[in-house]
Amino acid sequence: MIKLLSRTLLVTVFLFCSCQDILECIINKRPELSDRKLAQAYVNQLYSEKITAGIKNEPLDNSYDYYFHIDGELPEGIEYIINYRDIVLQGRPLSSGTYKFTVRLSAEQKYNYSDDCESNFNDCDGLCDESTSRAYTIIVN
Repeated sequence: MIKLLSRTLLVTVFLFCSCQDILECIINKRPELSDRKLAQAYVNQLYSEKITAGIKNEPLDNSYDYYFHIDGELPEGIEYIINYRDIVLQGRPLSSGTYKFTVRLSAEQKYNYSDDCESNFNDCDGLCDESTSRAYTIIVN
């Protein structure tokens, strides 16, 4: 009985999901953001840091489009520039404090996209998950 239930479940999964989707999640291909701590900043001194995006378990990170959104507060005087896979934080902070923000990232494959393979269960992008987020802190002294 357990074998029959297991087989039925397995067949159901394959009917509603493609093998590609299951394989993508076994390989764990998903967007990721650098997890290193940002450098400390100093009031009125030039600051420059970079947060890099990539695709975990994917050697061809450049074959994806990356979309960023920042929630939270950057120090006054610091701005961000999106440069393909990087967010560059730069400027001269004007006041001390602790500034927390979250970077949200979504990614999708640039090439090999086909509307024919788009469905509720498979979006053909080669990823198990399409988005991620990470919290960052800049301390200004």
